[in-house]
Amino acid sequence: MSDQNLTPKTDVPAKVTATPLRSITGAVISGGMAFAMYSLMIAIATNFAAKPIYSVNPLVIKIASAVRTLVVGVVALGSGIFGIVTIGLLALALQLLLQQLTNQKKSEVHK
Repeated sequence: MSDQNLTPKTDVPAKVTATPLRSITGAVISGGMAFAMYSLMIAIATNFAAKPIYSVNPLVIKIASAVRTLVVGVVALGSGIFGIVTIGLLALALQLLLQQLTNQKKSEVHK
């Protein structure tokens, strides 16, 4: 058996540029995820509120309350992150559109 080069050759990926359409598509997807996470958070919080903790032991009540708070908090954090990403992608799309419009105006002036 001969030792050959066992590492696979990787192709260099082509550089992908940002376009307004890609940014808006990403914003729609991220906005949908934010809305889904928000709806999930409301459903979880409503479910927790409808089912109170029954226990005599104060430690059990404190731990259950902490776990409920953490669960709702993590889902709220995910919802907020997706919302911020949506706003950022929409701002990027607006910036790219403005850059395209200003470049077109500059090219028309120099002709």
